[in-house]
Amino acid sequence: MATPTGLRLPRYRQDPEGTHPPMDFAGYRSTKLRHPAQPLVLLPQMLTEVTGPLLGPGRLGEHDNDLTRQHSGEPQGQRIIVTGRLLDGDGRPIRDSLVEIWQANAGGRYRHTGDRWPSPLDPNFDGLGRALTDGDGRYEFTTIKPGAYPWKNHDNAWRPAHIHFSVFGAAFTQRLVTQMYFPDDPLFGQDPIFNSIPDEKARRRMISRFDLERTEEQWALAFQFDIVVRGREQSVFEDEEDED
Repeated sequence: MATPTGLRLPRYRQDPEGTHPPMDFAGYRSTKLRHPAQPLVLLPQMLTEVTGPLLGPGRLGEHDNDLTRQHSGEPQGQRIIVTGRLLDGDGRPIRDSLVEIWQANAGGRYRHTGDRWPSPLDPNFDGLGRALTDGDGRYEFTTIKPGAYPWKNHDNAWRPAHIHFSVFGAAFTQRLVTQMYFPDDPLFGQDPIFNSIPDEKARRRMISRFDLERTEEQWALAFQFDIVVRGREQSVFEDEEDED
């Protein structure tokens, strides 16, 4: 596709139907108030949007990727290591990309003025971290396994333990947000956010994998969570469901 200035923009393969949740999902009540009421208007990314601001090493602090060392004391809860790779749709690593996470503490409480349910805040845990991917697209965080928490979406509603992920390209306009869940969570079946993903295979890709090899003895459990974004359009490939 060409912009009004003649600049050629890359084309991308469309994601299979059912990969992403709909903007309006009846089970998740607040989507009715959040999604646009009018059709979206395409605003092509020009040079200004894709070249700044820079999201490089200068934005990282010493302990940004270790949420257990950001205060004078250690936070409460199960220490975990979360690792993974950021890949494009063709399996190639995405290097030097800023990855940010935010999460509740071990008791399921966010350090946020809007979170008032009676679970204690942890003075040694903010729940915020960031890291850059390396040459192989790898990232790593040390953090605390978050707890489940109640919310008012439906009767006796509790959200499964999860970590929010944000990944960037070269600028803020190139941002994707997802959530990482933990294996065998008993709350999956009643969580409308998790179940708003129509395709079951896509839904399962949000669940991390326990990584015994990366687990550190007497220190921290480990979980692996790879993030795959769309790649540039090239040859036509068969969908996964067409393979035997």
